[in-house]
Amino acid sequence: MIIKTILTVVQIILAIVLIAVVLLQSGKQAGLSGSIAGGAETFFGKNKARTLDGMLSRLTTIVAILFIITSFVLALVLK
Repeated sequence: MIIKTILTVVQIILAIVLIAVVLLQSGKQAGLSGSIAGGAETFFGKNKARTLDGMLSRLTTIVAILFIITSFVLALVLK
């Protein structure tokens, strides 16, 4: 019973974090200035993972995987 409550709280926190991280990312269709700045950043930047967009993309992936795992575990616990 207590594990179900803990998993539910973790699931809600992960959902809120996932929504926030996705909303913080810049859109791919940022217009001409966004494409020029993005191209220059990719061309001149040594490591895309160190940029803000790279870190947000990696964080989105990690949080999404954790969200899916907790969803499966919660579904198994509820049966």
